[in-house]
Amino acid sequence: MATSFFRGAAANLIAKVALVLLGLGITVVVARRGAAVQGAFALFVACESVLLTLFSGFGLALAREVSHHRADAARSLSALLLASLGVGLLASGVLLGVAQVMGREPYRHLWLLALGAPFLLMVPTATGLWMGQGRMLPLNLAQVAAPASVLVGLLVGSVMLGGGFGAVAEAASAPGLTVMAVLTAWVVGKSIVGLSSAGWAFHDAGRARPDWTLLGRDARFIVVIGLTNVVSLLNYRVTLFVIEHFKGLADAGVYSVAMQVGELLWMVSSAVTVSAYHRIGDPDTRAAAAMTVRAVRINVLATVACAPVLLALAWWALPWALGQAYFEARWPLAALLPGIAGYAAASSLSAFYTNHLGRPHLSAAVAGLSLTLNVCVSLWAVPRWGALGAAASTSVAYLVAIVVACGIFLKHAGLGWSVWWRRAGADNTRLDSDSTAPGRTHA
Repeated sequence: MATSFFRGAAANLIAKVALVLLGLGITVVVARRGAAVQGAFALFVACESVLLTLFSGFGLALAREVSHHRADAARSLSALLLASLGVGLLASGVLLGVAQVMGREPYRHLWLLALGAPFLLMVPTATGLWMGQGRMLPLNLAQVAAPASVLVGLLVGSVMLGGGFGAVAEAASAPGLTVMAVLTAWVVGKSIVGLSSAGWAFHDAGRARPDWTLLGRDARFIVVIGLTNVVSLLNYRVTLFVIEHFKGLADAGVYSVAMQVGELLWMVSSAVTVSAYHRIGDPDTRAAAAMTVRAVRINVLATVACAPVLLALAWWALPWALGQAYFEARWPLAALLPGIAGYAAASSLSAFYTNHLGRPHLSAAVAGLSLTLNVCVSLWAVPRWGALGAAASTSVAYLVAIVVACGIFLKHAGLGWSVWWRRAGADNTRLDSDSTAPGRTHA
């Protein structure tokens, strides 16, 4: 079991490295067009992320159906994909209305997101099947394919506008690479991957007549998951909108680069959590808690160890790769890293609340606490210190919230705080002795 866990985590980590490299490639192409262009792109992607996370409950409900209830997911998959398509069409209408009302960058381009919305929502739904099965290959391919297709579209567009394949090296400075072109490549690439993921999931699960039982039974779970994930996302991105409001698109672009680089630390924690997700969903609370403790330890220790290395590399690389406009991103990055490293525990703790306990509102409470702190402090700090104030407020909010999240987990697992630093054998003994604790019930 330990071997397969680390094999899965390694496969996820490789995928995350690929995602990072592709993401950095996209960032170089976009950011070198200017900080304002980067700011517009970052805000557009944040809006898309809100849409995807709002309806991410479809995929997580399917994952729980497979990993926790051990159910055959073919008919549920059909129903949930149809539901995501219908919800996507409704979201398209809302986005078209917002694009008409909002006349400034990047919100006036949300009509592009409206065109792709029905297909974009298929990716988190389809990948829920593979997450629940613990199948990392199709899950990772679906995740990597989206930015790969976007980057290819950007480079092809640059070559065409630049007059030949020799212009690929100049893609970052191609004069025809506008915000509109970047956003079009983003939406088209991700829509293609959405359709492909749905087809692959159907092939794996088998085509079956839709069974709406899961949707009816877990409707509340799906809604709470979506709202929880939106709160979590806003917790990560709210300061970007605050900076844009007080300081403008260019400052938001610089800060978005600091955020993107800092959150590279989470590729380790995300890889570990995705690999462990189906085991954290084990109906035996003792087994689920033991895996959660193990995942949290790995996540936090790895990010704390990597943070100084990342800062040292970024200190030199950001101005060199993106231009002197991003020189100012380095200090906000330094202020973000302590909070980002501590918050690496959040993904595994959230998996325990959601996949084992079936109580996603606990994740919402933690994220809501962090979001509230972040908004309150950043509204005071950003007008005074700009991006550095936003970064400091984010770190404070993350660290306070993760302490609360750990306390909630320990209460439901029937464990004490010392479990975080006990050796592995002591963990098992402690978990065995607590197997009759009040919190130790099957979800």
